Amino acid sequence: MTDREAESDVPEAADPEAEYRQLSTELLRNTKIRRQRAAVQALIEERTILSLPAVQRALIVHSGKGRAARLTGLSGCRYTLGLDEGQRCFLGLVMSLVGMGITTLASVEDLDDRRLPIILRAILRLAGNDTIAVGTRL
Repeated sequence: MTDREAESDVPEAADPEAEYRQLSTELLRNTKIRRQRAAVQALIEERTILSLPAVQRALIVHSGKGRAARLTGLSGCRYTLGLDEGQRCFLGLVMSLVGMGITTLASVEDLDDRRLPIILRAILRLAGNDTIAVGTRL
């Protein structure tokens, strides 16, 4: 067997971006409750939290229809997932969207400029309003 033939037998590395898009699509498709859907959408947009293997193990369940988010899996392990303070704060607010945990609205002060608009859009989705734009006014 030549080196070239051996190389063709080695599977190509999966594209992480394509895998993330597929995971996101599956999670949204299999999340039917509006509150949970808003929370899952926020986690997808934030990306750094959902990309962590520990979070995926705690959050994702496999069903007959594919992967689904079970947010209750995150409720007791927020401090054991290896999140930094900003991620933990964001996750606490996301969990509050679905009625789990007690996170005060004052914790939005701890969000950075990237995560704050994501939470605001999630709150608007929860209220059934996708038409208000959240961004920086020039």
